[in-house]
Amino acid sequence: MSNPLIAPRSPGWWRSAVIYQVYPRSFADSNGDGIGDLPGITARLDYIAGLGVDVLWISPFFTSPMKDFGYDVSDYCNVDPLFGTLADLDALIARAHQLGLRVMIDQVLSHSSDAHPWFAESRASRDNPKADWYVWADPQADGTPPNNWMAVFGGSSWQWDTQRRQYYLHNFLSSQPDLNFHCVAVQDAHLASLRFWLERGVDDFRLDACNFHFHDQQLRSNPPASKRDTSTVTDVNPYGMQAHVYDKTRPENLAFLVRLRALLDAFGAVAVGEVGADDSLAVMAQYTAGGDKLQLAYSFNLLTPECSAAHIREQITQFGERVADGWAAWPIGNHDSIRVMTRWGGTQPSPALAKVLLAMQLSLRGTPCLYQGDELALTEADVPFEQLQDPYGITFWPAFKGRDGCRTPMPWQADVAHAGFSTGQPWLPVAPEHARCAVDVQDADPASPLNFARHILAWRRTQPQLALGQIAFFDAPEPVLALRRALAGSPTIIAAFNLGDTPVTFDWPALHDSRVLDGHGLTGAVNGTTMTLPAFGGWFGTLDGEAG
Repeated sequence: MSNPLIAPRSPGWWRSAVIYQVYPRSFADSNGDGIGDLPGITARLDYIAGLGVDVLWISPFFTSPMKDFGYDVSDYCNVDPLFGTLADLDALIARAHQLGLRVMIDQVLSHSSDAHPWFAESRASRDNPKADWYVWADPQADGTPPNNWMAVFGGSSWQWDTQRRQYYLHNFLSSQPDLNFHCVAVQDAHLASLRFWLERGVDDFRLDACNFHFHDQQLRSNPPASKRDTSTVTDVNPYGMQAHVYDKTRPENLAFLVRLRALLDAFGAVAVGEVGADDSLAVMAQYTAGGDKLQLAYSFNLLTPECSAAHIREQITQFGERVADGWAAWPIGNHDSIRVMTRWGGTQPSPALAKVLLAMQLSLRGTPCLYQGDELALTEADVPFEQLQDPYGITFWPAFKGRDGCRTPMPWQADVAHAGFSTGQPWLPVAPEHARCAVDVQDADPASPLNFARHILAWRRTQPQLALGQIAFFDAPEPVLALRRALAGSPTIIAAFNLGDTPVTFDWPALHDSRVLDGHGLTGAVNGTTMTLPAFGGWFGTLDGEAG
């Protein structure tokens, strides 16, 4: 039952693929209402395909009150009118397939909107057919919540409901009640909605917060964290002060993922599971091991402020050691994180940083996930408080400004109103510095980050070692990341990336038997076994006579 509209791919194709994430509200607006939509994406599919990526991942476009901008779903089998219609999605899928792109859509299964009919029925009484479709609990004797669980977006994860006179669980906003996956009917309903999209032509899924599906049925309180979670803003958000052993990442989820994989296999589909956990590498290993659960696990480990070569090396090495037959999806930017150019490059980063980061990302063992605009070297936009949309940022302002700065509109044309994103007032402002980085400006500059991205993505396709080879790292001084990729039957590739803003020279014995690998667009200077890398420079070579 694989999709007949797109050419079949070899088993495991996703290991060498590149995924490109589109945040639909901010990609392209076709009707002038200031909000990006599905026809806007369709009109720009040639641009996406022209980058040289394989999979288009579209963040949620389902019917929603938009309190969390689509991650609060009120109808899992329809398109919100803001984004278009089911027919618009059909047209998008058909055009993407013509261009050789697979279409991956976000699925938010752990929670729904409180506007979903399922929740309206569940809260109506304690004995209706959907009474146990959500997580309900009685208060403690003093009226306080059942335990100490906290919401990612702040405060208790329990909300009192006056209709049922019980608390319901919400791991995110109070308007996002958690579904009860211990109820098999909930699992069945979600699998049915996944089937709906697969039968409509969707190829693959990205599973949001996929380790939040189950909770501890005894409702035991979480203990304090021995090591605070670095994926949340722990200095202003107490969520990271708990060890989240009972409110998420429960062992029952593995059986559900096996059920989900059976459905995926029937359609030749792939799922990427977002894993945010206290020990995310361990969970990624569980969720991708054995070939009967998820194909890929989406990691937050390179979405942190830490950008040292040692940190990157540690994450990749530990994943390889702990995951065995599993596979990772490695993003360095997404719709929830400060843009990588600012997060790793500071307030005025060099455009060269975007080039070396992409080259590095494409050289790691795992599937790269690129975020819209990073190919343009966009920095984090400074959105003033009065224009903030993100409830996360509004709650924790000013210590944490939320996620709006990485979600501002894509700049298409520098000299057009709103950088060509929309003819109307955009839902978030277009940063002036982004307009100067617009696609039309970079199209005309052979040395632009955009043209570099197109070039190196095409070059990577000719180097299977970078997609499938085993990885090992060399000792090198900070901030240099030096590695090798070895694949049977192909020359071993070695590479070095200077992640810093000053030149670095170091002795690299591996250069004794190497030669430069041309065609990638990065240059370093080699003198014997001495490597000199310019600021934000890189180098690729092969080891003479050595095949993986």
